Amino acid sequence: MARRPANVDPQELAKFTPMADLWWQPTGDFKALHDINPVRLAYVRRAGLAGKKVIDVGCGGGLLSEAMAREGAQVTGIDMVEAALGVARRHADENSLPVDYREGSAEQWAQVCPGFFDMVTCMELVEHVPDPAALIRSCAELLRPGGDLFFATVNRTPLSYLLVILAAEYLLGIVRKGTHRYNRFVRPAELRCWGEAAGLKVMDLSGLRYLPFVRHVRLCASVKMNYLMHFKKGIHNAPMAKSELV
Repeated sequence: MARRPANVDPQELAKFTPMADLWWQPTGDFKALHDINPVRLAYVRRAGLAGKKVIDVGCGGGLLSEAMAREGAQVTGIDMVEAALGVARRHADENSLPVDYREGSAEQWAQVCPGFFDMVTCMELVEHVPDPAALIRSCAELLRPGGDLFFATVNRTPLSYLLVILAAEYLLGIVRKGTHRYNRFVRPAELRCWGEAAGLKVMDLSGLRYLPFVRHVRLCASVKMNYLMHFKKGIHNAPMAKSELV
């Protein structure tokens, strides 16, 4: 069986590798992810975590992987940045958390263990890969029928360009310059289309509101900037529920 390509941009690997040691610094380059992680966890926890086999695709230093493991999930974290995985392994060992961190892409893992996982999480990765549709297909292949798949990404709108790139990266320095590329942001309709083509059904679409200076994060109705989408595999005619303000 031919090995699938990894669907990785070498420029992205080069960008994130030198930042690996900063993953667990709550006021460093990954401050925003530390701030939004509790909301991401609460979003996936709706589907239940205890006892479930979960794969965290693009796990980075393990912020979400560890949080899900603390909820009783059996977590595998995969990433293509080996330096980040080394940081994730050390941090999990220091906190006695049994997260299994492995190098690899969703495409590669889907080839060897299709339908193995009860849940797939893929947070802030879609906007960093060359072929997002292939990523969605591979995540769907990893999932068992009836399983849950969660994405978090950034909408491609003038507002997101203004706030996520110009303001956050170049004016305020909340995240490192060059972290995002506007042309790789993903509209919800695109993500939904790719998911449905892969046999998934949208169960929820929620916006994410983040006020960095007061570290306030909550789900919201607007998806003009950051948003989360919940899919279920092999569920037909299920209504799509858009979250209310919480």
